[in-house]
Amino acid sequence: MTSPAAPSTTAPATTGDELRYPIGRLTMPERFDAAWRAQAIQAVADAPARLAQAVAGLSDGQLETPYRPGGWTIRQVVHHVADSHVNAYVRFKLALTEDVPTIRAYEEARWAELEDVRRVPIEVSLELLDALHTRWVAQLQAMTEEQWQRRLIHPVNGERTLDQMLATYAWHGAHHVAHVDLARRAAGA
Repeated sequence: MTSPAAPSTTAPATTGDELRYPIGRLTMPERFDAAWRAQAIQAVADAPARLAQAVAGLSDGQLETPYRPGGWTIRQVVHHVADSHVNAYVRFKLALTEDVPTIRAYEEARWAELEDVRRVPIEVSLELLDALHTRWVAQLQAMTEEQWQRRLIHPVNGERTLDQMLATYAWHGAHHVAHVDLARRAAGA
């Protein structure tokens, strides 16, 4: 079974891929079952605390360290995870309450350049993630087999089941915690 927190890769990573995808690219499990879902939901539940731990004790200057040349800073990564997971939560709710909704994509890179990312302390996004994940995980834990099969349409990535969306976001949190770990080492923290 593919672990949500450390998915397998399909090919050996190159140096660029190791920086871009330090835990490997997302690989969908061959089978979605109750045991896999429990593990993936736990990865989603743990993501806020893991991110908070990864940034603990960093100075404002260290928060400006990118995880790779040309990559986002630690500050941008933290705010991005909050932005992304807010979108994910809404996408789950749309798929649970509408018949195969087409969701909106958003310009992640442009969101990471907005003033709130520069001006708002990362603690605000960490608190947002704590509250958001409390609600999101409660919903995930209550879902039925039928609900996991509900679908949505992403305008870029195509049709996805909620099982596939869970796999994506279980991976996503761990992916960005690994980015912060890379940047911490670069910042000498």
